[in-house]
Amino acid sequence: MAKNSIRQDEYVKTRSNGEIIIKLMSYLKDFKLKVFVVIMLMIGAMLCSLLNPYLLKIAIDKYIMSKDLHGLLMIGIIMVLLNLLAMVASHIRIVLMASVTNKILLNIRHELYSHIQTLSLQFFDSRPVGKILARVMGDVNSLQDLFTNSVTSFIPEILTLICVSCIMFYMNFNLALSSITLLPLLTLGLFLIETVSRKRWQIYRQKRSNLNAFTHEDFSGVKVIQSFTSEENKARTFGDMVGSLIKSFISAVRLNDLFWPMVELSWGLGTIIVFASGIKMIGTGTITVGTLVAFTWYIEMFWRPIMNITNFYNVLITNFAAAERIFDILDIKPNIFSIRGAAKMPKIKGYLEFKNVTFGYEDGSVVLDNISFKVNPGETIALVGPTGAGKTTIVNLISRFFDVQSGEVLIDGKNVKDVELESLRSQMGIMLQDTFLFSTTIMENIRYGRLDATDEEVIQAAKAVNANEFIMKLKDGYNTKVNERGSRLSVGQRQLISFARALLANPRILILDEATSNIDTLTEKLVQNGIKTILHGRTSFVIAHRLSTIRDCDRIMVIDNGKITEVGSHGELMRLKGLYYKLYMSQYKFLNEGA
Repeated sequence: MAKNSIRQDEYVKTRSNGEIIIKLMSYLKDFKLKVFVVIMLMIGAMLCSLLNPYLLKIAIDKYIMSKDLHGLLMIGIIMVLLNLLAMVASHIRIVLMASVTNKILLNIRHELYSHIQTLSLQFFDSRPVGKILARVMGDVNSLQDLFTNSVTSFIPEILTLICVSCIMFYMNFNLALSSITLLPLLTLGLFLIETVSRKRWQIYRQKRSNLNAFTHEDFSGVKVIQSFTSEENKARTFGDMVGSLIKSFISAVRLNDLFWPMVELSWGLGTIIVFASGIKMIGTGTITVGTLVAFTWYIEMFWRPIMNITNFYNVLITNFAAAERIFDILDIKPNIFSIRGAAKMPKIKGYLEFKNVTFGYEDGSVVLDNISFKVNPGETIALVGPTGAGKTTIVNLISRFFDVQSGEVLIDGKNVKDVELESLRSQMGIMLQDTFLFSTTIMENIRYGRLDATDEEVIQAAKAVNANEFIMKLKDGYNTKVNERGSRLSVGQRQLISFARALLANPRILILDEATSNIDTLTEKLVQNGIKTILHGRTSFVIAHRLSTIRDCDRIMVIDNGKITEVGSHGELMRLKGLYYKLYMSQYKFLNEGA
């Protein structure tokens, strides 16, 4: 099923309960000591609670019957002290476990975020950003109750249940047997509910992810929406998606709400059965009144853990869908990665070679068909051709955003597959048509090219590409804060900042992918000298549809249908009168007609 549609539910692999629990519990390993302390505190609090009914039995049968006030007072003091200890132990373990849970969620979110950064561009092309954010934020947050309850509720309740059961059977086997008569029926009912409930929570998570993706896209494109007055249409769509989310949530919750009534009904009926049996036993002298009172208290202590365990089971089922979605991402293997033992890329000189390279995308289409070429250090190569001819694919292979199906991409004689990925990309500068700026100052946006650069170096880079003039005209100069994606600045201004950032990075190989297409003619003239500064002394690739901007390149390669059809300087290709000549003349004719 497609993943890149906002309204289409994502396919997520269904996992067994055991697999999910094992994966989730593995995150507790780093906190073994704290978890051990929590468990010890819980056991201490549990033992204090378990002694209460038995001490009450002693008080009734021994001290009240004999009217021993001193003994009764001592029992009361002991019970008060035990309950105070239990309260202190419970408070400490709740605070300690909350700390552990928050750190685990931090680790999971960091692991998920770091893993997503290693995934290829195909991963991001196939999913709306909003759906990725839903997993990193919402799905991870959903695990908080699960981790907290797993240690602070599930473990102590299981221990309590076991201990209470042993005490009850020790005190009176028949009464204990009467109290658990309905337990098998309850277990069967809960299992049947869980089978259906989990599927409904999966649907709810999918609907929430769809809504998150829609909202993210809607706000990102709000300028277009307002330009075409589509607010009402988008609002209706939003309402429909919220309605689907609410419907899926109610469907899941309605089924989950059956957990509590079933437990309470079983608890109530079990208590009635015990009372009926106990009264008969008192009449025959089989048990004492104190035993029945204590047993009644133990009955509550028996069913209370069952109710809490059921609640935990409810939380577990509710959040299994979130865990599945997290592990679904973590199980995706990066397509592009450094091979084991890959050597670091030495300082790049700039010699580059494509040797019989063939490449195609997942849909089976061949984008590059057995192409070969060589580029010398410091040479500037322009790539031109019709849309979809394979120009951007060539530069993506150089940066190793994709791997070739066959052939080799060599830089300084080294196959890009054989060198450490970060050491390769750190020596490259890529400037795109859609310049991305971060929500910070202009100074910091330029410094992103080299994080240890001084303010003076940043300013020098801006001056070199003629960006300093417009920056200084801004109210706060280089300390001017830009909005997300730099929306306060014009397209041309954003690209000038991008040029400064690239120059500051001082890449050994520079790629300009339609980087000047949105700059007006006046700004283009200002930046041409800056571009020459950037290109000087480094191997460069320039992709441009505005052919007037590439006339001074050392060589122009014409790409058509995945093949290099023409190679030469501007003058040579014009004399050849091939595809480049036709493209150039049609563009020249279009501009003249426009004038």
